[in-house]
Amino acid sequence: MGVKMVLATPMNREEYNEKRGWDIPENEKGMEKDPGFMVEYIDGGKANTEFSEHYVSWSPKEVFEKSYRKIEDGKMSFSQALELLRKGKAISRSGWNGESMFLYLVPANSYAPQTGVAKDVWKNKKVPYGAYIAMKTAQENVVPWLASQTDVLSDDWGIVVPKK
Repeated sequence: MGVKMVLATPMNREEYNEKRGWDIPENEKGMEKDPGFMVEYIDGGKANTEFSEHYVSWSPKEVFEKSYRKIEDGKMSFSQALELLRKGKAISRSGWNGESMFLYLVPANSYAPQTGVAKDVWKNKKVPYGAYIAMKTAQENVVPWLASQTDVLSDDWGIVVPKK
């Protein structure tokens, strides 16, 4: 099982080979019109063509449809949204009240002690913290976030492009 972000363009085997400037390999003769997709891997891989900045390959339609799912904004499961969160995207539920609310991942790090207790415990060191999910609230502040049962079971998650 793997998670990849791709752009998929419907294209038969012959169209893909023509786009790449290749002849149909001998062992693929008779399969030129096989339906499939040109797949551009947008989340990794060195470019291997002049027409794309991404790694590009071709996949037969049946194989592609078993391996990939289309992500429609506002129609993702929590598990799909969580994968995008891990890839640095901001996510939100369409069912949330505040329009400007979203989640993002804060990586593990450390900060200077801010309270007397933290100063006593960590002395002259920084306070370490683990990675966590943060929420930008409708009140324009940031708080740690914990999923509810409704959040985890909802299929109304989407990608957010935070306003600057």
